[in-house]
Amino acid sequence: MGTMVVTPEILEKILPRLETIRNRYDELSVKMASPEISRQPDQYRKLAQDQAELGQVVELYDQWKKLRKEKDELGEVRGDPTFADLVAGEERRLKEELSALEGRLVDAILPKDSRDDRNLFIEIRAGAGGEEAALFAAELGRMYLRYVERMGYRAEIMESSETDIGGAREVILYIQGKNAYSRLKYESGVHRVQRVPVTEAGGRIHTSTVTVAILPEALEVEVDIDPKDLRIDTFCSSGAGGQSVNTTYSAVRITHIPTGIVVSCQDERSQLKNRAKAMAVLRSRLLEQEVARQNQEIASRRKSLVGTGDRSERIRTYNFPQNRVTDHRIGLTLYQLDRVIEGELDPLVDALRAHDRAEEIKNIS
Repeated sequence: MGTMVVTPEILEKILPRLETIRNRYDELSVKMASPEISRQPDQYRKLAQDQAELGQVVELYDQWKKLRKEKDELGEVRGDPTFADLVAGEERRLKEELSALEGRLVDAILPKDSRDDRNLFIEIRAGAGGEEAALFAAELGRMYLRYVERMGYRAEIMESSETDIGGAREVILYIQGKNAYSRLKYESGVHRVQRVPVTEAGGRIHTSTVTVAILPEALEVEVDIDPKDLRIDTFCSSGAGGQSVNTTYSAVRITHIPTGIVVSCQDERSQLKNRAKAMAVLRSRLLEQEVARQNQEIASRRKSLVGTGDRSERIRTYNFPQNRVTDHRIGLTLYQLDRVIEGELDPLVDALRAHDRAEEIKNIS
C-alpha cells in the first residue's frame, strides 16, 4: 500500500490539533486520578472510554516527538567528521521512521468513514457503445476480480448477463475482506474505453462507456423493507444469448415498487439462496439511495475531493492504443494500462486516497 507523503505544510496544519489531543488526554488522566471520580463508576468508565479513543493518536504523537528530538540532537554532532558515517545512517533511519509515523498520524486524526471496513457489491453495466461496451464491462469485471485476489479478499459473482461473443451487459460482484470498501469506494462512476473494437474491420478507434457502482453492504437493521412493497418473480436461469440452462424456476427477480429498483439473481440453483442474495443487493441499493439523499447538502465538498461517486460522472479513461489510463478527478495519467487491466490498481487507488486525505486536511480547523 502506498503511504501519504506528509509535507511540512500539512505537518504545520495538524500539529495544533495533535497538541490539543495530547492536552485533552492529560486532562482526562488527572480527572480519573481524583478520589471523587473513583467513587463514580459510570463517570469513570465514560472518562476511560474517552481517553482510550485518544490513546492511539497520543501514542503516535509521543513517538513522533521522541524521534524529532533524536533528529535535533543528531544535528549537534553533524559537523564532526569522526561521526560522519554514523550520522548519515541515523539520519536515513530517522527520516524513514518519521515519514511513516507522519502518515499514520494524518490517518489517525482524519474523520473515519464508518463504512470503510464493510464488504461491498460492485455493479458493472455496459453503457454507450453496444457490443464493445459489453466486452469492456466483462473486462472490468475480470480486472476487479484480479485486484481483489491480489488483496486477499474473497469475491463472488452474484450476477452476470453475458452476450454471445463474451461481453457482459451487467456484472454484479460481492467482495468480502477487511477494509474492502475503503480500497474500492473510489471506483464508482463512468469508465470510458478508447480502442479499436474486435468487431471493427476498418481499424477505427471507438469510444465506449461502462458504469460502475460501488455499494457498501447494508446491514439489515439499516434498511427497513416492507414485504408489501416487493414484487417477487421467479424464472429459469439463462446463459449467454438468453438460452435456459436449467428447467427449474430457481432464478429470482425482486422489484421494490416504491423506488422501481429491480434486482435479479440466478447464480445459485436454489431459489431460496438466490432470493437471499437479491435481497442483500436490494438493501445495499436502498442504503446507497438514502445516503445520497442525506449527503445532498455536502455534495459540493465531496466533489472537491475525488468526485461525488455518482455513476453518471466520467471518472477514468482507458486508452489502449497509447497504453494509457487517466483518472480525470485528480489528473493522474499512467502509461501502464496493460498492468492496470491485469488488476494492478494500487497506483490509482493510493493516489486517490492520498488526494482525498490531503483535501480533508484542508478542512481541519
